[in-house]
Amino acid sequence: MPSYESVLIARQDISAQQVEGLSESLQTIITENGGTVAKHEYWGLRNLAYRIKKNRKGHYVLMHLDAPSAAIAEMERNLRINEDVIRYMTIRIDQSDDQPSIMMQTRAARDGQRRDRGRGDRDRGDRDRGDRDRGDRDRGDRDRGDRPESRDGDAPKSE
Repeated sequence: MPSYESVLIARQDISAQQVEGLSESLQTIITENGGTVAKHEYWGLRNLAYRIKKNRKGHYVLMHLDAPSAAIAEMERNLRINEDVIRYMTIRIDQSDDQPSIMMQTRAARDGQRRDRGRGDRDRGDRDRGDRDRGDRDRGDRDRGDRPESRDGDAPKSE
């Protein structure tokens, strides 16, 4: 049986529970037509690269499916009918992997970094602030050459 990867984007107005209900209804369509859902991931509410149907954000869902083409056609027909779905894309893949997708891996890494950060006790290197004031960063008086004194565009004033 061929393997497919399907990603859908739902409107930002609906809740995460409604998105889960939508994905469960799609999963039942696949199983009723002789297919199986190998993997299902909810990526959350994310920013869109550009506005789609007046939406700036969308709920992303990824599904890896092992199903006949008739089941995929029925699922896509329901996605076209549903008003909550902004965009969807289904592609045929050679083999579905059981590992989490890149989106889920980066989220786990990002969550791990937040826990490791603590209260901001990170080492920022040797930054001696000491008694130094900001005055030593001044470039001092610079030779301005033959530049006129007035800045209003008039001719330079003669002495």
